[in-house]
Amino acid sequence: MTLRKESPVPLYYQLKEKLLRKIEQGELKPGDPIPSERELCDRYKISRMTAAKAVTALVNEGVLFRQRGVGTFVAHPKPPCSSSTLGGFTDNIREAGLSCRTEIISFSEEPAEGSMPSRLQIPDGALVFSILRLRFVEDEPFSLEHAWIPKDRFPDLTPDLLNGDSLYRLFREHLKKPPVLARQTIEAVLASEYEAKMLQEEPKTPMLLFRRVALDSEGLPLEFSKCIYRGRKFLYEITFSI
Repeated sequence: MTLRKESPVPLYYQLKEKLLRKIEQGELKPGDPIPSERELCDRYKISRMTAAKAVTALVNEGVLFRQRGVGTFVAHPKPPCSSSTLGGFTDNIREAGLSCRTEIISFSEEPAEGSMPSRLQIPDGALVFSILRLRFVEDEPFSLEHAWIPKDRFPDLTPDLLNGDSLYRLFREHLKKPPVLARQTIEAVLASEYEAKMLQEEPKTPMLLFRRVALDSEGLPLEFSKCIYRGRKFLYEITFSI
């Protein structure tokens, strides 16, 4: 089991791919420890620096995780979120067979200002619900979402009603015209100090930012949201027709 030292592909990258194949083929399963850096050095005849670089690359991709003083282990697969259907966080994660929960950080009423009136097609100063929620998957912080909902389009929404439930399920159950369409953008961003703290990452860690406007059957916006996901914990799946 050697690496090709004459190859133009760096040794650390070759080792990274070998470890990744072992995980994909089931030789190393979620929760399993991987060989120590010393063992990797002996097995593949490489330097400690090369072994560490390969392992760090897989940690950065979310394939492995470290426990200080214990070792490095295979992470559980990232929960996939699909773009083929319109649904919320809770729906997507539960469909993947994973446990999830949501913590409401703040729930308030505020006047729509700045770009919000045009995004939600409401007058300046119209009241909106401003909702900040922290999402967990398998008890790990996963995403931080800020949503704005015009109060006159869902006047019965309360923190108690929303607590522990899917916002999109509430839309379907309580509104005569629930969302049927959404426009969404995705971009790479660096976490702010607050976002990093909430998601247990370092400031300026790469994240994925989703902006979404959900529309009813008449094209009326029911929600605008910004959701930031931990890049190493998130997999976004897109289905195309050809």
